Amino acid sequence: MATQARTDAKRGLDPLKVREDFPIFQRKIHGKPLIYLDNAATTQRPRPVIEALERFYTRMNANVHRAVHTLSHEASVAYEEAHKKVARFINARSWREIIFTRNATEALNLVMYGWGLWELEEGDEIVLTIMEHHSNLVPWMLLRERRGVVLKFIDVDEQGRLKLDEFKRLLSPRTKLVGVIHASNVLGTINPLPEIVEAAHRVGARVVVDAAQSAPHLPLDVRALDCDFLAASGHKMLGPTGTGFLYGKRELLERMEPFLRGGDMISSVTLEGATWNELPWKFEAGTPSIADGIALGVAVDYLMDLGLENVYAHERRLLEYALERLLKLEGVVVYGPHDPEDRLGVISFNVEGVHPHDLASVLDEEGIAVRSGHHCAQPLMRRLGMDNTARASFYIYNTEDEVDRLIEGIQRAKRLFRV
Repeated sequence: MATQARTDAKRGLDPLKVREDFPIFQRKIHGKPLIYLDNAATTQRPRPVIEALERFYTRMNANVHRAVHTLSHEASVAYEEAHKKVARFINARSWREIIFTRNATEALNLVMYGWGLWELEEGDEIVLTIMEHHSNLVPWMLLRERRGVVLKFIDVDEQGRLKLDEFKRLLSPRTKLVGVIHASNVLGTINPLPEIVEAAHRVGARVVVDAAQSAPHLPLDVRALDCDFLAASGHKMLGPTGTGFLYGKRELLERMEPFLRGGDMISSVTLEGATWNELPWKFEAGTPSIADGIALGVAVDYLMDLGLENVYAHERRLLEYALERLLKLEGVVVYGPHDPEDRLGVISFNVEGVHPHDLASVLDEEGIAVRSGHHCAQPLMRRLGMDNTARASFYIYNTEDEVDRLIEGIQRAKRLFRV
């Protein structure tokens, strides 16, 4: 786990020490050290998380909540403890407000199917932002088709910040839900959640937050935010793939209908009907991803041991350095706020005369992994007047030297394409 060697009261997080916990950085790509700058898509896994998976399968592999034998008891206790760790991580009132899902996408669909499909009716309004990830757009489109709800969208300004005056004009007595991404996976923009939540609650609307990009990087406090739902992906915060969670206020979860129905989510079943299990199992039907859930709890331990304040401060330094260098490059267009105060360590950019996929291929030859494409945010892309961008995203194991290598790779691509 993280120790004093990895963080220091004066210097903060030491990425070179952190890297020692990540076996993947022993690998070389095309004969060159791996520089991983695709953290907004998924992060790498530290050794404690990998070891947690091995430990489960070699020491306690059994189903949870099914038996009284030792292995099942140990697995059940560890799986419940992982829920408690996540609850502490976001300061939920109770671990029973934490539902494990496969990812943030499933968590948001759970809200739509379990709450929206039962609570909303024709003419009700949902306010979303133009910068939402598809995961917080497409589910609500189903309600528009099935229930006749009205979707409204908050625009962004030229710096990629939400137009809050427009947001407040869109609110009405018919607004039942506001869906907002905490931090844009394209622009890095950190949205002002307290102001958004307060305005939504004034008109009686619920708020669902997509925290997939913020949970790994910023301290979160759902009680202080007072959001009604919050979704996150475990694989973006050092956990295994196929993990995520939904936070929901207990009174809402108690009233909601199950997303999936079958084993383990029931209290009793007769031929006439069924009653539901207590929270959170009411929403975790069937055999869950037990080992992965336990390992997610270990990932949370790792991040809390580092300290989210240290994580954010480290990324902030990298972001400032990267923005300074990128903005000086001729022919490079950087999207999103240019003020580091307003964003996370996610930078989408284009190089004039070089397609993002070509740029990503050139960088890969240098051992540098970046994302290229529409980043599951096509409406935002169209709003910005493009189809694709390159994207570099930083995390706890990245360094300023790697930023320098990124700049050198971009300059190499410019020379290759003679731009």
